[in-house]
Amino acid sequence: MTKLGFLRLSYEKQDTLLKLLILSMAAVLSFSTRLFSVLRFESVIHEFDPYFNYRTTRFLAEEGFYKFHNWFDDRAWYPLGRIIGGTIYPGLMVTSAVLYHVLHFFHITIDIRNVCVFLAPLFSSFTAIVTYHLTKELKDAGAGLLAAAMIAVVPGYISRSVAGSYDNEGIAIFCMLLTYYMWIKAVKTGSVYWSSMCALAYFYMVSSWGGYVFLINLIPLHVLVLMLTGRFSHRIYVAYCTVYCLGTILSMQISFVGFQPVQSSEHMAAFGVFGLCQIHAFVDYLRSKLNAQQFEILFKSVISLVGFILLSVGAVLMLTGKISPWTGRFYSLLDPSYAKNNIPIIASVSEHQPTTWSSYYFDLQLLVFMFPVGLYYCFNNLSDARIFIIMYGVTSMYFSAVMVRLMLVLAPVMCILSGIGVSQVLTTYMKNLDVSRPDKKAKKQQDSTYPIKNEDAKVMSWWDYGYQITAMANRTILVDNNTWNNTHISRVGQAMASTEEKAYEIMRELDVSYVLVIFGGLTGYSSDDINKFLWMVRIGGSTETGKHIKEHDYYTPTGEFRVDREGSPVLLNCLMYKMCYYRFGQVYTEGKRPPGYDRVRNAEIGNKDFELDVLEEAYTTEHWLVRIYKVSQ
Repeated sequence: MTKLGFLRLSYEKQDTLLKLLILSMAAVLSFSTRLFSVLRFESVIHEFDPYFNYRTTRFLAEEGFYKFHNWFDDRAWYPLGRIIGGTIYPGLMVTSAVLYHVLHFFHITIDIRNVCVFLAPLFSSFTAIVTYHLTKELKDAGAGLLAAAMIAVVPGYISRSVAGSYDNEGIAIFCMLLTYYMWIKAVKTGSVYWSSMCALAYFYMVSSWGGYVFLINLIPLHVLVLMLTGRFSHRIYVAYCTVYCLGTILSMQISFVGFQPVQSSEHMAAFGVFGLCQIHAFVDYLRSKLNAQQFEILFKSVISLVGFILLSVGAVLMLTGKISPWTGRFYSLLDPSYAKNNIPIIASVSEHQPTTWSSYYFDLQLLVFMFPVGLYYCFNNLSDARIFIIMYGVTSMYFSAVMVRLMLVLAPVMCILSGIGVSQVLTTYMKNLDVSRPDKKAKKQQDSTYPIKNEDAKVMSWWDYGYQITAMANRTILVDNNTWNNTHISRVGQAMASTEEKAYEIMRELDVSYVLVIFGGLTGYSSDDINKFLWMVRIGGSTETGKHIKEHDYYTPTGEFRVDREGSPVLLNCLMYKMCYYRFGQVYTEGKRPPGYDRVRNAEIGNKDFELDVLEEAYTTEHWLVRIYKVSQ
């Protein structure tokens, strides 16, 4: 009964169910692969920093947030002591304490130590889910599922999120990817809602890890690149201004961060881009109000004045110490030798050493080879969101080479771009599966000639298929691959490019019995007659009898060759279009696509509901690759 119930589900419901199952399996796999130390030994905190984090979390759970925030620890740094609340990122501790109290509210009694031990594996499952959604925004659900499966098992992330490794990175990677996901949604929609959600995710990130500095520099860099490439729009303006203003105010609520977002050099790039957004918006407003000459004069004057003022104010603030210089760790990212020469304590930490080549293969494995494929796809199909992921990939690649600890930042984008790359490779392979089986294809084409029973029948097709039709079907053809008579081929091209009525006159003139076309819209075969059609138009219009056929008539006003509703009416009503797409408007080719979706042109056809007046469909192969029509007498 269960099996029958599953089969009764619609295609869309089956598709959704399978996605949920695969994503759930990835989340479970992500959690379970990090439990080795617990299963092999016991539930225990290990490494160095996690013990301090566990101690502070236990204090928070027992004493409450107020005492935790004002806690002066006299058992550390004797005889100086340490103010805990103002010297840590509290996100990790607060998350564990909240989870602990929620479980106890539902009468699930669990020790705070076990909450700390299993927190990182739990958040790794959440990371797999948010990776799916982020990658889905960049390409599709298939790529998202692949990326989620990859990040569940990538060693570069496992090493920082195993059970018992109770450190900031355990939740920070989830926070970072969540912020990126919200940012891409905000960029795509220009919505204040998504921008506000992005700011809240950023606040969670700031409360959890000092690596938020990478994030607050990457997002402004993305906006700057969009400006330089002419992609800046009202959507980007709303998204960035909301994220920057709200995110900065929220981040300043963290005691350890304080006024750094408006004082330190690491945050000045974000502030500078915020200012550029205002200038850009003001310039767009002036452009709409002034003529070109007035605008140019005013623009040069304003830019010179504003640039001078900003440089002067920035210099004064830096010289007076109002804007603090970069920290040692930040300098180390820009100059790998800085820490070794100036701050030995930073250089002494093994995590701050440069990355060796072998580390990339141990921590990333096959992702090293698939990462460039996804990067190439994004470069080849640029969008605002894909520009962001390209920049994330390139910058994190550099920083991971400078500091081995930042391999953790690189691992997620490697999974995302590798998921996109593998998905695209598999998509291309599936579309060309029939092409990669020449014997099967040849048999289908041979079978497709059986309906032409009459041995005296004359078959009209484009010249590419002439030799095959003669050899396989032993029928008379009008033109073949010898192409010795350009006038005759031109006449066939004229018939294909004309309306049914005009084409019928040509076919009667040439005594045509059947017309054969090759169509790949269902299988994804890209070398079909629609993709060759413009050559039929050009050759058809190259002789005296076809001088009325003009190539530009088959393009849209913007110069595009399109088969959808925006396509040229001349194209949508010609014989070739009708023979290829006859009855195709009722066919579903892909899930969540409308009927009549052409998998080669990646578009829903524009002319669906039509009947043939002078032709009768004689035969169509199983996958619609070969279509044969009989000419009415």
